[in-house]
Amino acid sequence: MTSQSGDAPPAPQREDRILTLPNALSALRLIGVPVLLWLLLIVKADGWAFALLIASAVTDYLDGKLARLLDQYSRLGALLDPFVDRLYLVATVLGLMVRGILPWPFVVVLIGRDLILAAVLPIYRRRHLDPPEVIYLGKAATFALMSALPWLLAGEMDWPLAGFGRAFGWAFLIWGTAVYIWTGLLYLGKARAVARTIPAIPRDSPRD
Repeated sequence: MTSQSGDAPPAPQREDRILTLPNALSALRLIGVPVLLWLLLIVKADGWAFALLIASAVTDYLDGKLARLLDQYSRLGALLDPFVDRLYLVATVLGLMVRGILPWPFVVVLIGRDLILAAVLPIYRRRHLDPPEVIYLGKAATFALMSALPWLLAGEMDWPLAGFGRAFGWAFLIWGTAVYIWTGLLYLGKARAVARTIPAIPRDSPRD
């Protein structure tokens, strides 16, 4: 069957694209992770670290928006975007914990949630299934947390908005953590449903 969109590639080919604007934004965010840790822990340039975290949150919103607007969805982007989200979140909470800005119980909850979800990924692999797509509520929780963390940092800086940053950061941190835990439970429920309804495929069976 021929494509009805003229020169447009078929859907599978579009999904396999690598060089897209959303993927470029995700790659830039990935490069920013070691830069963020350097700013937070080595030179302690809190102003620049704050700016980098804000830029990361904005580009995180833009890459998904642009993927839909420009029809530049790709399989790489679907995997890279949430991976970079998790990496930024882990790097930031660890950096703020080391600095004494973020209490360790929040770090345990946030990182523990991701470790538990990573532990159930073999359920999908044993059935030759892709991991579940990130739900909108999960993106909202990540965005709330990534909005809270820079403002917590701003609350420790010597500037007029320190009080606002501290209050705003804690409000978003508590709300984002609650939703983050809830979405984690939803993902666990999906994994449990897959494990109960779809039989595992023997290891020597070829993939489709």
